[in-house]
Amino acid sequence: MSIDLYTFATPNGRKISIALEELGLSYNVHAVHIGRDEQFAPDFLRISPNNKIPAIVDSENGRTMMESGAILLYLSDKTGQLAGDDPWVMMEWLMLQMASVGPMLGQANHFLHFNSGKSEYAEARYADEARRLYSVLERRLGEVDYLAGSYSIADIATWPWIARWPWHRIDWDELPNLHRWYTEIAKRPAVVAGWDVPVATGDIPIPCASARLGQFTLGWKAAWSLQHDGSGAVKRKIDMQTAVTPAKFAHFVLRVRNIEKSLDWYQKVL
Repeated sequence: MSIDLYTFATPNGRKISIALEELGLSYNVHAVHIGRDEQFAPDFLRISPNNKIPAIVDSENGRTMMESGAILLYLSDKTGQLAGDDPWVMMEWLMLQMASVGPMLGQANHFLHFNSGKSEYAEARYADEARRLYSVLERRLGEVDYLAGSYSIADIATWPWIARWPWHRIDWDELPNLHRWYTEIAKRPAVVAGWDVPVATGDIPIPCASARLGQFTLGWKAAWSLQHDGSGAVKRKIDMQTAVTPAKFAHFVLRVRNIEKSLDWYQKVL
C-alpha cells in the first residue's frame, strides 16, 4: 500500500507529510506548485475539486481525499493511530484548528507578513486574534502534554501553523506551555522529515529564550540597523526608539532571515 500525496510547502501541506511520516506509511510525493497555478490543472481538480492542496490518492482502494482535516481523520481511522486519549477531545481541538487557528493565522500571515503596512485595521485585528488563539493553546497546554492528552492528529494539524510564529508578533515569554509543546514536536524525527516535503525551504524556526540573549532592550528600528548599519548606528538609535524585550528582538531578527530565505526559495521554484 502507498499513498500519493499532492502537496506544497505550506502549513496545510505539511500536516499530511508529517502525519504520513509519523504513521510510517509509504507515500509518493507530487509537488503542486501553487505559485504556477498548477492547482488548477484538470488532473488535479479531479482529485481536489476545490483546487487546494493537500490531496491524496490511496492506492489500496483508489480513494481520493481532499481537505487536510479530512485526510488526517482518514489516515488516523485507517491505521487506528494518533487519535489521542479521547477521540472526541481530539476532534474538538482538530476542529479548532480547522475553524480558527488555520483561517485566522492565515489572515495574520497575509496582513502582517505579506502585506504589512497596507491596512492598520487588518493588522491590528489579526494580530489580536493571533494572540488570542495562542493564549487558548497556552491555557490548554498548561493542563495536558498534548492537545488531546497524548500526541494526536490535532497536534499535527496545529503545529505547522504555529511554525509560522515569526510572522505573528507574539511574545514567547508569555507562552511557556506552548513553547514547550512547540519545541518538543519540532524535535520529532517524523516532523523534521515531513517539514521538507516536497522541497527543503529552510530549518524549522525555533524560538530563542530571552536568557540566552542577555538582559538588554532594543527598538524595532534599532534592531533593523543592527542587521544593516553596524553597532555604531544601533547605539545612536537606542534612546530614540520604543524598547522591546530580548525575545521580541530575537523574533524580529529571525523574521528578517526567514524573509530572505523565502525570497530566495520562491525565486527557485516559481
